[in-house]
Amino acid sequence: MKRVLKNVLGIIIVVGISVSVAVGTSIYLINKNQAQATVESEYGFKQPVRLVNYSSAGAENVDFTIAAESAIHAVVHIKATTKSRVQGGRQYIDPFEYFFGFGNRGSQRQPQPRVGFGSGVIISTDGYVMTNNHVVEEADEIEVTLNDSRKFVAKQVGTDASTDIALLKIEGKDFPTIPFGDSDKLKVGEWVLAVGNPFNLTSTVTAGIVSAKGRGVFTGDDDRDKVASYIQTDAAVNRGNSGGALVNTKGELVGINTLIYSETGNFAGYSFAIPISIAGKVATDLKQYGTVQRAMLGVVISDVKNLSDEQKEKVKVLEGAYVADFSEFSSAKAAGIEVGDVIVTVNDTKVKSVNELQERISRFRPGDKAKIAVNRNGTSKTFTVELRNMRGNTNIVKGKSDAAELLGAAFKELSDKQKQELGISYGIEVAAVFDGKLKEVGISKGFIIMIANEQKVSSPDDFEKIVERILHNNGEEQLLVLKGVSPNGRTRYYAIDLAN
Repeated sequence: MKRVLKNVLGIIIVVGISVSVAVGTSIYLINKNQAQATVESEYGFKQPVRLVNYSSAGAENVDFTIAAESAIHAVVHIKATTKSRVQGGRQYIDPFEYFFGFGNRGSQRQPQPRVGFGSGVIISTDGYVMTNNHVVEEADEIEVTLNDSRKFVAKQVGTDASTDIALLKIEGKDFPTIPFGDSDKLKVGEWVLAVGNPFNLTSTVTAGIVSAKGRGVFTGDDDRDKVASYIQTDAAVNRGNSGGALVNTKGELVGINTLIYSETGNFAGYSFAIPISIAGKVATDLKQYGTVQRAMLGVVISDVKNLSDEQKEKVKVLEGAYVADFSEFSSAKAAGIEVGDVIVTVNDTKVKSVNELQERISRFRPGDKAKIAVNRNGTSKTFTVELRNMRGNTNIVKGKSDAAELLGAAFKELSDKQKQELGISYGIEVAAVFDGKLKEVGISKGFIIMIANEQKVSSPDDFEKIVERILHNNGEEQLLVLKGVSPNGRTRYYAIDLAN
C-alpha cells in the first residue's frame, strides 16, 4: 500500500514539475520574444502564441451603463434661431397682387426666422458648452436645454470654422460635466458611445467601435486650412447629433460628433468625430483669447502615396507628409527643412499622412517649438521649428475685432523693385490668403492694395488701422472699399461689408 501511494505521489510530483516547466517556458518565450513563440493552428498555419493577459470578452460582456449614465446629463439640446433679414431693405411685391390686384400693394415681406437643432457638451461646471460651429453659425438666439429640462439662453464665446468647433456659455453653477479623456490612446476596435439628440430625441445613446483614426473626409468645402483628422466610428449618428459627445467606456469625452457618411442625410454606417485633442485646445483658445491661436509650419504638403512616379523614385519612405513647397512666412523653411523632405514625426510621434500632421500641429500655438523629423533621400534629419502665426510672427492673435484675422490674410510691404516694375510709389502686397473677407470677394495672393476707403496705404500697419477704425464705427455701415492692382497689372476695385 505504501509503495502504491509512493508511486502515485511520484507521478503527481513529476506532472506538477512538468506543468510548471511548460507554463514557465511559455511565459518566458512570450516575454522574451513574442515573434518566436508560435504554434501551429488547427488549419496548419504557424501563428504567434496569444499574450498571457489576452482578453476575448465580447460586446455582451462590456458594461456601457456607467458611461451612458454619466454622459447623458452633460449632453445638452441646442436650438439655434437665425432671424431672416430683408436683403438691402427691399420691399417684397406679391406677384398675385401685382398682376391681379389682390392683397396690400407693396407690402413688406415679413422675415421668417430659421431654426436649427443640434447637441452640445458641458465641459465646465460654470457653464461652458462645446458644440459644432455649423450648429450655431450665424445664430441670433441660442437656447440650451439640459437633460433635466432646464432651459438657458446661451451666448457665443467664440467659433472656429476650420475645426468646426464653437464654445458657448450659460449662466449658472454646478452643472454636470464630462471629464476629458485621451483621444490619442483610443485604439481601432475600441468601444465608444455617441450621446446626443438626433431628430430632437433627447438623451439618445448609441454604441459602436472606433473604425479608424486620423481619417480625412472631403466635405465639399474648398478650405485648405481646415483641420480634418477625424475619429471614424460605426456608432449610429444622425441629424441633431452634431456637437454631441463621443465617450469611451469609462465615460470620458474623447471626441465631438460632427459628420456622417450618407447619401440620404441619415446614418448609413459611419460617423466622424473631432478628437478631443483638437477640440479641447480650440475651446481653451476661444475662452482665453476669443479666437484660435493657430500655429503654422508654412509648408505645402501631400501624402507620399499621392506623389508622382518621378517623385516616388526620390522618396525612401512609404508614409509621411511630403514637402512640395513653402508659404511666404514659412517657419519650416527657416529651420532648414527643404522641398522633397518627408515629415515623419512631430515631437517623436509618428505621422503617416497629411491629416495626421495637421492634427499634430493644430495642438501648438505661435511661439511654441516643435521637433520635426524628416526623411531626406533616405537620411533621417531632425529640426527644431519655432512655429509662427499666419502673419509670420509669434504674436498672440486678438479676437474677432482683429483686422487681419477678420480679413483672413497676411500682408507685407512692397520692395523698391516691385514699386519700380508696377510704376507706383505706395501699396502693400497680399502675401497669403486664408478663410476671411478677402477670400470671400475673390482677392488672392499677390494682389496689391493701394487705396482703402480713399486713403493711401503704404504699410500693413496703415491698412490695419483703417480697418480697425471701420470696425469700431458704431453705425450700421462698415464698408471697406479697396483699389489695387492684380498680379497681371490690371486695376481692380472691391467692396467688402465688414459687418456681416
